[in-house]
Amino acid sequence: MAQATVVTAKKTPKMDSEDEFHHEPWVPRFNPWIITLTVTLATFMEALDSSIANVALPHIAGSLGATYEEATWVLTSYLVSNAIVLPISGWIANRIGRKNFYMSCVAIFTLFSFLCGLATSLSMLIVLRVIQGAAGGGLQPSERAILADTFAPEKRSMAFSMYGMAVVLAPAIGPTVGGWITDNFTWRWIFFLNIPVGILSLLLTSRIVEDPPYLKRVRAKLGSIDGIGLGLLALTIGSLQILLDKGQEDDWFGSHFIVTCAIVAGCGLVAFLYRELTAEHPILDLSLYTRRNFAMSQIVMLIIGAALYATTVMIPQFLQVIMGYTATEAGLALSAGGLVLITMFPIVGYVGQRVDPRLMITYGFTLLTIGIWRIAGVYPGITFWDAASWRVVMVLGMPFLFVPISVMSYVGIPQEKNNEVSGMTALARNIGGSIGISFISTMLARRAQVHQHYLAANVYNGSNAYQSLYQGIKSSLETSGYSAAGAGVRASARIYNMMNVQASTLAYVDTVHVLVVLVACLIPVGYLMKRPKFRSKEVAPID
Repeated sequence: MAQATVVTAKKTPKMDSEDEFHHEPWVPRFNPWIITLTVTLATFMEALDSSIANVALPHIAGSLGATYEEATWVLTSYLVSNAIVLPISGWIANRIGRKNFYMSCVAIFTLFSFLCGLATSLSMLIVLRVIQGAAGGGLQPSERAILADTFAPEKRSMAFSMYGMAVVLAPAIGPTVGGWITDNFTWRWIFFLNIPVGILSLLLTSRIVEDPPYLKRVRAKLGSIDGIGLGLLALTIGSLQILLDKGQEDDWFGSHFIVTCAIVAGCGLVAFLYRELTAEHPILDLSLYTRRNFAMSQIVMLIIGAALYATTVMIPQFLQVIMGYTATEAGLALSAGGLVLITMFPIVGYVGQRVDPRLMITYGFTLLTIGIWRIAGVYPGITFWDAASWRVVMVLGMPFLFVPISVMSYVGIPQEKNNEVSGMTALARNIGGSIGISFISTMLARRAQVHQHYLAANVYNGSNAYQSLYQGIKSSLETSGYSAAGAGVRASARIYNMMNVQASTLAYVDTVHVLVVLVACLIPVGYLMKRPKFRSKEVAPID
């Protein structure tokens, strides 16, 4: 009898090896791309909010009668609560239902955005930002998990390219949007902007998004709440986030506060790991880290977060502090890279379905290394287009990293762990971002001091070069109407300022060189992972 073939689907999730992922068949009622656009909407809103308030801090401080240093807690409070929720978002979603959790996060985020805009004191704003950040912490992991379930493994590249545009583009354009709103309206509209987006997201999500059937089985198997593990995790992540955010500002371990945070974070981490390894129903499944692809994807996502956020802060900081750009102008220099991302992510998503993801990771780190290396050409006379080209070249590599890593993090992981994988991956990126910002802040401050010391050794009255420059500036000022004494004082001040600018510029160059070396070392890291072999169909003979 002639042989025929039929396609049979797996009836239950199965994981034979780390290379092969068997996806339980489930088809959502709506087109997967409509679902993707729906969940990306709120994620973009939350990612934008993580950076949009940065440039408005001086205005917030002045409006609420606080110092700039006190106003920075508006950012820190958001980041701390956001980071605490990220790793436990999967556990919460499994317990109450992912759609319910996602909609609750959108609703709370939107409500407290409105309340933040109405805040009448700094303490009130900080408390509201804590709750807003906690709600925002559940949005990105939920979207990743929804996309992972909505698309078959071999089709996820395109879906994650949409997600990547949201979480990479939003922080990049946040300072531009925030600067424009603050300059033309009031800082309160930074928060009011979220209200229509949140309402639209809630309406669409309630009608379009649904939980796959397997989540009901997962919920039925959940045990009791591990309150001790939850508390230890919150304590550890919160202390670590505060340490990274306030370290340079408080002179790191010269501050008793920072030392206390470091001790609490270290002891909390050890206690948390012991608790999770011995608890009957842990908050996080640490056994996921025994899988090579998942563990390596977390490391790479950490580096991506560090490089993305470090350069997002470093470039506009140079343009504003050294070049005298406004916040809006500095933000526009980053926005050019955003246009490149919009173009590149869909292309990389399409290519990702046909190319070895390990090769894409190698290519991505190569482009990222070249892009960061170009920033080392910084000098005080650069043009706007020079700065814009830095970001354009650098972000060319981001899609080649973000898309394959997003796909690889789920390889060899059973469906019931999708929520946890999403939360832990988002946490890796956010912690990487905090590390990157802390690193460049510390490097810039310390290296500027070193260069000031060396330059000052050569700037003295007996130097022929100094006297030539001094006399030239003094003569120019005298020609402009200044007295001889006044021109002399101003000439010395200008030379001192020139020295500081040069020292700061050299500090940027040093920082870039260190980043280049770190990123270049990761070019071959993709080949430490196993190439995924998706099998969504099985061919069986029939008589």
